[in-house]
Parts: sequence; structure tokens; C-alpha cells
Amino acid sequence: MSGSTGGVLDAFRLDGRVAIVTGSGRGIGAETARVFAEVGAKVVCVARTAEQIEATVAGIERAGGEGLAVACDLTEAASADRVVEATLERFGGVDLLVNNAGGGGHVPTKYGGDEHFEAAIGLNFRAPFYLTRAVAPHMRARGDGAVVNVSSGFSRAANIGSIPYGGAKAALEQMTRMMAMEFAPEVRVNAIRVGAVTTENMRENLLARNPGIGEKLEAWTPRGRLGAPRDVALAALYLCSPAADYVTARILPVDGGVVLERSATEIIERSERLAEERAAGRGEA
Repeated sequence: MSGSTGGVLDAFRLDGRVAIVTGSGRGIGAETARVFAEVGAKVVCVARTAEQIEATVAGIERAGGEGLAVACDLTEAASADRVVEATLERFGGVDLLVNNAGGGGHVPTKYGGDEHFEAAIGLNFRAPFYLTRAVAPHMRARGDGAVVNVSSGFSRAANIGSIPYGGAKAALEQMTRMMAMEFAPEVRVNAIRVGAVTTENMRENLLARNPGIGEKLEAWTPRGRLGAPRDVALAALYLCSPAADYVTARILPVDGGVVLERSATEIIERSERLAEERAAGRGEA
């Protein structure tokens, strides 16, 4: 273990490193896998749907990289061992892990039941726990590993109808801090707290079912736009690269500033501006 040396751009290279990226069939995970491969990593793509991760690996290989697709259900503890075994068999070791797979657990409190908590905790908390626990000994043996957990703004921001999901992501962030302590100094563990990112899932569900919500989110976001999967992928690259050698146990917000403690005055004024803009838009129509 040592700080980053050499040229600045070299500090963001992953040459010779082996990375596992979960939920890499599409969206943030697929983009992260492509970005890592582009800077030299060998990438193991993991998700439930074989066709999707095989497509991601095919794209990596067409670009001259190396990849492996492992289809499994990560909510089952045995799957973590299977992923690690497949990685070691193909590439001989593992250095990096991005726990990106997540979702579920959005339900009105009135209708929430065991199945919603089980789904949210299983995918967003237990699965990263199992896989990180499985890779940690191999990372420690190699002397320099990094784990990135993908969290959500709902871990911190209140949202009606998302208690199981938000609770699971909050637990993931605390697990990040605890594992960073437990596996130090050989393994760095950090998380990314993402905001509204235009993944396929977001387009198919939130944006399609709520016309105009995208524009409202953009207006509410200080950066003035929705996030893209590449925004998160590049943040994951930083946290896994030598450039972040001195960064561990941290939660990095990548959300355009949307999850922000705001004064009551700012909330009221911004809401009024949005209402005026909507009214003006209707008038022009």
C-alpha cells in the first residue's frame, strides 16, 4: 500500500486490476463496467439476467478489453462464493468490487409488508454484505483492494412510500463505514450516494408514469439537469483508482446537489418559481 505515484492520468488507470461489478446488465452498472474496462481493468459482470451481462461483456471485448459474465441471484449467500470462485478461476484474483445492484422496496406505508422489506434488504443490503465478505480475504491477500457501494439519496432524504428502500440504503451506508474499519488498511470501502439518474429503470417507471416529473427534478437540482450513468461510473472509477488511495469510509454524493439541506425560505421561493414557470408554460400553450 502506498499513495498514488507517477503521472496524474496514470492515477486513474486500472491496468492489471480485476473488478467485479454487480447489476452490470444495464444502467449504472453496465456503464461502470465499460469505464473500468476502458482504463485497463478486467471486469466480471454480475446480474440475474444472463443476456444483459453477456451483452455488456461482448461490448467490452469488442473494444479490446477482457470480461466475464456470471448470472446469479446475489440475495443468496451461496451466490457470492460462486461469483468469487468464477473470478479467481478466470483471472486469478480480485482487486475491486462495485456493489451496484439495487432497487425495490417502494410501497405506500399502508400496504407495506414483509415481502417489501425482504426484497429491499435482500438486494440493497444483504447482497453487498455477502459479496464484500466473500471478496475481502482475497483483496487483503493481494494487499490493496477497493469496494464501492452504490447508495441512494433516499438514505438521507425523506420520501413518502419508500421506507423499506430508504432504510436498506441507510443500512448500506453504515455497513460501508463499518467494513472500512474492519478491513483496513488493505481494503478501502466507500459509497456513492446517487440522485436522480436517467437509467432505463427510471425512464420506464418514474418518467413514463409521471409526465413532467423530469423537468421538475431538473429545476429542483442545483446543477440544472438529471444525472447520467456515466456520472456515477466516473465517480466509482475515482474511488477504485490509485487517485483515491487515501479515501476510505466515505459517502460521496453524486446527485447534482439535489439532496441538500435547504432553508425554508429557499424551498418556498423555489416552489413558487416552479409554479410560475408552469403557469407561464400553460399560458404560451
